[in-house]
Amino acid sequence: MPRAPAPKATSPAPPPGAAFDFEQAMADLEAVVARLEQGDVPLEEALKAFERGVALTRACQQALAAAEQKVEILLERPGGGHAAVPFEDGAEAEDPA
Repeated sequence: MPRAPAPKATSPAPPPGAAFDFEQAMADLEAVVARLEQGDVPLEEALKAFERGVALTRACQQALAAAEQKVEILLERPGGGHAAVPFEDGAEAEDPA
């Protein structure tokens, strides 16, 4: 008896320009991993799920890098003060020294 395909546990990719939801991306990634770990996913579906997982991983890594940069900017103020400094995503923080 043929198996029915398992329902997809991940949400579709957000539309361009939509706000990135880190927690949702992590939940989607966990669902992709759990689905692949079951081992009963057909090859084509497994490849698509793997591709989605890689994209989610990269998006989460970028979000974490941006958050880390914001924290570093907050903590590296001359004179010990803590204040947010605006920066452009992907831009290197300028060294105040």
